[in-house]
Amino acid sequence: MFTSVKAFEGQQYSTLKRQCLQSGLLFEDPRFPATDDSLFYQGNRIGRVVWKRPRELCEDPHLFVDGISAHDLHQGQLGNCWFVAACSSLASRESLWQKVIPDWKEQEWDTEKPDSYAGIFHFRFWRFGEWMDVVIDDRLPTVDNQLVYCHSNDSNEFWSALVEKAYAKVYGCYEALDGGNTADALVDFTGGVSEPVDLLEGQMATDEVARNQLFERVLKVHNRDGLISCSIRATTVEDMEARLDCGLVKGHAYAVTDVRKVRLGHGLLAFFKSEKLHMIRMRNPWGEKEWSGPWSDSQCGFFQRLRGSLEGGKVLGLLASAPFGLSFPLCLSFCRMNFDDFCQYFTDLILCRLINTSYLSIHKTWEEEVMRGTWTHRQDPLRNRSGGCINHKTTFLQNPQYVFDVKKVEDEVLICLQQKEKRATPKEGKGENLAIGFDIHRPKLVTGCKTKGFILSSLCRELTLDEPPQTCWTGMCGYPQLVTQVHVVSAEGLQGQDTNGAVDSYVIITCEGERVRSPVQKDTRCPNFDIKGVFYRKKPKEAIHIEIYNKNMIMDTFLGQVVLFSEPNERQEQHTLHLRDKGSRQDNDIPGMLTVRLFTSTTLTNI
Repeated sequence: MFTSVKAFEGQQYSTLKRQCLQSGLLFEDPRFPATDDSLFYQGNRIGRVVWKRPRELCEDPHLFVDGISAHDLHQGQLGNCWFVAACSSLASRESLWQKVIPDWKEQEWDTEKPDSYAGIFHFRFWRFGEWMDVVIDDRLPTVDNQLVYCHSNDSNEFWSALVEKAYAKVYGCYEALDGGNTADALVDFTGGVSEPVDLLEGQMATDEVARNQLFERVLKVHNRDGLISCSIRATTVEDMEARLDCGLVKGHAYAVTDVRKVRLGHGLLAFFKSEKLHMIRMRNPWGEKEWSGPWSDSQCGFFQRLRGSLEGGKVLGLLASAPFGLSFPLCLSFCRMNFDDFCQYFTDLILCRLINTSYLSIHKTWEEEVMRGTWTHRQDPLRNRSGGCINHKTTFLQNPQYVFDVKKVEDEVLICLQQKEKRATPKEGKGENLAIGFDIHRPKLVTGCKTKGFILSSLCRELTLDEPPQTCWTGMCGYPQLVTQVHVVSAEGLQGQDTNGAVDSYVIITCEGERVRSPVQKDTRCPNFDIKGVFYRKKPKEAIHIEIYNKNMIMDTFLGQVVLFSEPNERQEQHTLHLRDKGSRQDNDIPGMLTVRLFTSTTLTNI
């Protein structure tokens, strides 16, 4: 299950447990002691805390009571709903929580063998490119004999409190978990790659096509065992934890626990009807009844209430059927929503994808590469690896650079850039992570900016030389002298060739053997191409060709071309040019005009 697991702070679980059993003493973790230093970095703000072991809190403690479930978790006196929401998502995936809670049966309390208990547990988190095995003792912070932080519905179930303690140990103290990003916890639990989705920016509430495409992405991530979280953005301090009229809460991380595409009707009728409902279910770490709109508990608590609802009337039979009834139970701690309503209220979505690299998988697999590096400052520009962001044009290319190949047009590249958490140094106060980023450049250049350490996941290799090595071919081939951006804006009056008098056109921009091709613009003689190509050129006097073709089933047909020359540092002006023929017939006009913009510079970083 783990190719490599590193013992956090050098503590080996099996060795420590064996020592405790031999001595007859319960484990007390010297690396995370039962003191205020393990709770706070800014001083105690909740009063006297008593650390107690589970056996001091109940008679029959267990890791799990009736299995593990998203129902189990409740947030305590700590603003870590982001972590608790991630735990709720984790609880719904057996293959994943068994990675975080390894050999859980061996760690469980055994009432028949009380002498086998040593007061020690271990959990695993993916940290900065490797799995860490974190050892803790079972002493938990309490006030008035109640757990202070994360706890379960069942007073004798302790998996959530113990996982939280191990996570707090990794970050330095419990208070370091106050305020955070669910995406971080999802990645830490899975080793996956998180993808933030801004529902407002994507106009998901109003754009039905984009909304349906997003639902398919969310459904795909869920069906392939990824973890998902969502939230409603709070823009002011007063907005935090504000409850909307519909019952949802701003500023809280909700765990998405199920995503389904449900056919309307019941029985055989469901398989012949094309109408479907896109449904999503999520849970607030507070575990309170909230959402009051369609499919909420108040509207779906009893089947007879649905008869008066148009939407409910359509699926009365479905709610009573096993698949939908079991997948979306009538539980007070869950919010069930139509995806349209979801996009109307929620503003942010986090998709944590699991990177499947198995060649035996029936699903699409990925090739993965992890590159480790640092932004290091040197006075020598050739050795400096800290060039700042793209605004610093004179030093930007001194950043670490990586080259990778996209071998097929349909291939997908997923890049994840991470930095080490600054919250893990509580003695210095909880620090904020620095702004980091990367840019993807053609031809095949990736650079990063601003901070100390990072990893970059992609199939790539680092570029360590300032320029290619000198060879006998260097003088003949040379290096790029110019950079040119060609922006094909649009065309008009193209010669109609299809039966409807229109064309399905695309353009190809060619410069010194490099080509950029646009998508096909269908059924129009006045296409809006809006395609840009950037070319690093060794031969300034060589022409740039822009050709237009009509897309056909058997053979594409030529519609015309323009041939351009671009001088360095000319003003970036827009030109509208007549289309010409090829070869010896270049002087012949062809129906249609092409609008382009050109810009050429001798400074290769100007574009």
